[in-house]
Parts: sequence; structure tokens; C-alpha cells
Amino acid sequence: MPNRAERRAKAKADRRGRGMPSQYDATRGRGRSGMIDEYQLQERSRRLQEGESLGPWKPSGGSIAETDTTMTTNPNYRNPKAFKAPHSVRQWFRVGSWTLIALAIIAFFVVMWLPTAVRPMWLIITVSAVFIVGVVSLFFTAGDSKHNPNLDENGTAV
Repeated sequence: MPNRAERRAKAKADRRGRGMPSQYDATRGRGRSGMIDEYQLQERSRRLQEGESLGPWKPSGGSIAETDTTMTTNPNYRNPKAFKAPHSVRQWFRVGSWTLIALAIIAFFVVMWLPTAVRPMWLIITVSAVFIVGVVSLFFTAGDSKHNPNLDENGTAV
């Protein structure tokens, strides 16, 4: 059994950031050439269970489906599929929500440039409330993701 000074020196070396504590370091500072790779063992076990071959993994080929080119780098703004006028009450409320947000932003910039003596607190609260109402109303007027032309089939923004 090592003496107290040796134990303290070993603990100090472990604290200094040697990587992992000695009880978990099977290499004891040597190379990893003789060690078993646990990840490869798990992959081999998974392949055996699924009935796959044990050789090295090779990508399986297949045909690539033609991608939808509705939104390209040079969009056609007259395309009715991409841009439509609001045709339901929900979409009109969405237009109103964005209008409230735009007006609140403009009003915020106007209020920001007013002198402090002229700027009443009720005006700042009103502009903030209009902005908050506009943003919160977007959550209620948001459409279904299935009908969003800016999302692909996985829901990723295009």
C-alpha cells in the first residue's frame, strides 16, 4: 500500500486534468492499440440482431427523387401557388396582426425620438401593448403548417 505522500501526489496528478480518473483509465497512460473498441462491438451486436452482414458498412444506393422547385432563387411573384391574397377571415386577421406590429414599431421609433419631457408614460405603455397584442394574435391566427409554402415535407424552412 503506498504511503500518504504517494497517495497525495497521485490525487494531485489526477486533479490536474490528466483526463480521466485512474480507476477508469485502463491504458494507464499508454496507447490504446490493444484495447477493444466498445462502439464497434455495439454496432456489430446490433447488425447481428438485425441480420445484416458483418462486413464494413457500405451505403445502399437508390434513386433520388426529383426535388420540388416551387421556390427557386429567382421566384415568380405572379405564381398564385406561392403568393395569394387573403381569402379567409383568419388570413385577414393575420394581415391585421402584422399591420399592428408594423404600426407599433413605427410608433416606437417616433416615441423614442420625442424629448423626455414630452414623452408621457401612458404613450409608451400604449405602444408596447399594441405591439404585444399584435405578436400574441399571430399565435392565434397562424395557419396550419401543411399549407405553408415555405416549409418542405419535413417542416424545415425552405
